[in-house]
Amino acid sequence: MNLKELFRLLFKDSSSDIRIQAFRYLVSGGTAFLVDTGLLSLLTESFGREHLLIWTGIAFIAGLTITYLFSIFWVFDNRSMKSRAAEILIFVIIGVCGLGLTELFMWLFADKAHLHYLVSKVITTAIVFFWNFFAKKLILFRNK
Repeated sequence: MNLKELFRLLFKDSSSDIRIQAFRYLVSGGTAFLVDTGLLSLLTESFGREHLLIWTGIAFIAGLTITYLFSIFWVFDNRSMKSRAAEILIFVIIGVCGLGLTELFMWLFADKAHLHYLVSKVITTAIVFFWNFFAKKLILFRNK
């Protein structure tokens, strides 16, 4: 396989291969993380920390929207639900569960196990990545 074929397989052609989908989900999640973090930083630096929870919510919604758009247009090739509203609702529920898992694991690893917060963040991100990917794959975008 040459470089052009590999690029086409990873980035262009529709694929039901779970490895390709996981790679694409990693790219989409990374992009969403950059949007989320960048917007949080921009809003906080521009308008102040006194509204940090509002900026965090806005940034989370932006990141979730990016992930949803990537998921339906690029990552997954099948959609399990006929209702777009139900699909979005379940997508948001999975995302909020992922946020809850992030908070839980950060608390466990950083506060209780006394790991450095960045080490905790890396471990937590890996766990939550798999939760998010497989929950979305099995519930929303499974093969028919």
